[in-house]
Amino acid sequence: MTDEYEVPREIIQHYEEDYDEAERLFSGGWGQVEWLRTKELVSRFLPEPPAKIIDIGGGPGVYADWLTDIGYEVHLIDPVARHIEQAKQRSAEIAVCEIGDARSLNYPDDTFDMALLLGPLYHLIEREDRLVALREARRVTATGRPVVAAAINRFASAIDLLYGGIIDEPEFRTIAERDIVDGVHVNTTGDPRFFTTAFFHRADELERELSDAGLTGVDVFAVEGIAWAAPDLDERIADPEKRRHLLELLERLEREETLLGATGHLLAVGWATAG
Repeated sequence: MTDEYEVPREIIQHYEEDYDEAERLFSGGWGQVEWLRTKELVSRFLPEPPAKIIDIGGGPGVYADWLTDIGYEVHLIDPVARHIEQAKQRSAEIAVCEIGDARSLNYPDDTFDMALLLGPLYHLIEREDRLVALREARRVTATGRPVVAAAINRFASAIDLLYGGIIDEPEFRTIAERDIVDGVHVNTTGDPRFFTTAFFHRADELERELSDAGLTGVDVFAVEGIAWAAPDLDERIADPEKRRHLLELLERLEREETLLGATGHLLAVGWATAG
């Protein structure tokens, strides 16, 4: 593919200057739940190693590092230069770390045994751009192999209002209201706590997008689920037995349709088709 796309300046600035994505998954119980649950879900669909995986929008290489450690050849692309440098510093074993855009992958058809998009769908506001990214992932993935895509849940801001203790901040209430209405998250405050330009999915919307991009057999799972309801989340994650109890419950509820709107992130998997 040779199409040229632009990433909005505020998104690049958020990750280059305002926020360290490399630390997010390890800075508290909420991030740890996302990390552990995402690995658990991705692990179910991993091909047997050795195999080639493309980590599209792979950020600072947290998941790429994990995958190389367990025997995979990982190619990571991301539009943020800081992320590429962090990924290289995190692991010298990642086969490729380079600037790239999910909508235009510089790889031939059927190159990989699995594709991950654990970030791009967050920041592609237009549905057609998300479909382009998903079709590109399908294109470079061998027929019958999995494409795994993460999304932020439509109601994540509503959860943050309470769980994050910011319900009394009027600026964020205004942002969260639009998230609920149409899924378009626009932070006009300049406060990095309120994230950057993004799109938040409903579960059925995410499923349709993967299907419309030509992926088959699509399933959608809650990642963190209702972990936010645990009053002792940080302590629970730190205790091996209590952590196990929590993760078992989240797995039990991960496909419960009535609870898919109550998670922070969603994760969908579909299977690549030819053409």
